[in-house]
Amino acid sequence: MSETPPNQPADFDTMARDIAEVPAVEVIVTVAVNLMSAAAVKLGLTEEGDQYKDLDEARKLVHALAGLLDAGATEISSFHAAPLRDGLKSLQLAFREASVVPDEPGKGPGEKYTGAVFG
Repeated sequence: MSETPPNQPADFDTMARDIAEVPAVEVIVTVAVNLMSAAAVKLGLTEEGDQYKDLDEARKLVHALAGLLDAGATEISSFHAAPLRDGLKSLQLAFREASVVPDEPGKGPGEKYTGAVFG
């Protein structure tokens, strides 16, 4: 996307043209990666560790990621979907590990879409 200096209003026509050139698969994958990254931070999986840990927020992000991947599964190829599903499962397992009182199998974040996740 084109960069706009901070003191100038965004040129929405230019931004719309820029986004129009991006394939839908790329947009879906980018959103999924952003959700994964945010969930990892909220799970305390980054170098900062527990500084930003918030399991309530992590639950929401993991659930949203699972919903996106479930809804987008037919729209993105296995080439893109497989690593995203693996990342989702890793986040779900990390959530289960981080929880003081783990959810019942099938009731964890995103498991509505993925089914129960076991280690």
